[in-house]
Amino acid sequence: MAKQETSLFNPNMLVELANTRMPFGKYQGYRLCHLPEPYLAWFKQKGFPPGKMGVLLETLYEIKLNGLEYLLIPLIKK
Repeated sequence: MAKQETSLFNPNMLVELANTRMPFGKYQGYRLCHLPEPYLAWFKQKGFPPGKMGVLLETLYEIKLNGLEYLLIPLIKK
């Protein structure tokens, strides 16, 4: 029997990354997708916050690190 693969990736996360606003800190009110990479790198070094926001920020860090942020632009809701 073939082992069924399960994906931990949720496609809705990209929509969240494009539209959720930063709830705290220096960039409070900014859409997550507009956070600068050095700010995300700082979190990578110091530790991402716990919970869903930490998961979103860590995912965004990986997206920006790999130059894939262009994928989020069409998902921004006006």
